[in-house]
Amino acid sequence: MGKKTIHVSDFSGTVLRPDDEVVRVVVLEHPDLVAGPVRLDATTAEVESIDDASLDVAVVEIHDRHGGGEPRRVVLTASEFDAMATDVPMAQLLRTAERVRPPKARKTAEKVDYGTIEHAGRPHRGRVTEEEARLVRERLDEVNKRLAEAGLRQVDPADPEHAARYGFPPAALDPAARPAEA
Repeated sequence: MGKKTIHVSDFSGTVLRPDDEVVRVVVLEHPDLVAGPVRLDATTAEVESIDDASLDVAVVEIHDRHGGGEPRRVVLTASEFDAMATDVPMAQLLRTAERVRPPKARKTAEKVDYGTIEHAGRPHRGRVTEEEARLVRERLDEVNKRLAEAGLRQVDPADPEHAARYGFPPAALDPAARPAEA
């Protein structure tokens, strides 16, 4: 038996033929985007007018007391932003304004606690703590469901490396050693 994969445009649902050029569109920001950038596939014809529809925009951060210490990010048309400069044209103002350096990247990433159900079983190079191993053994279905949803490899008690890493009993390795189900 064979499998056949059919690709369709995310925009129109049109079946893409093997000779069609597939265009990848990565949505970086959108009001309905919840969990970060996403990828959409489309045909060349479907996205050819995207450049014509593009807007000249200004993206600004407003640092004031209303943001609770965090800047507010605002997107507006470039002409609306330009109109805010009443003394000097905006182009001149932007050329002569004080340069802002991007914030320095943190040298140390936030430490992940693999001893919690949110992170237990995730692939990592560090040592597996007893707490992480216990969570993986006791809640394997939940851990594997979370890993699958994140597109990560799942924990397999029959895999000798996983069995040793998470402390699965030897019976989990050998199906013949498991007691027969009634």
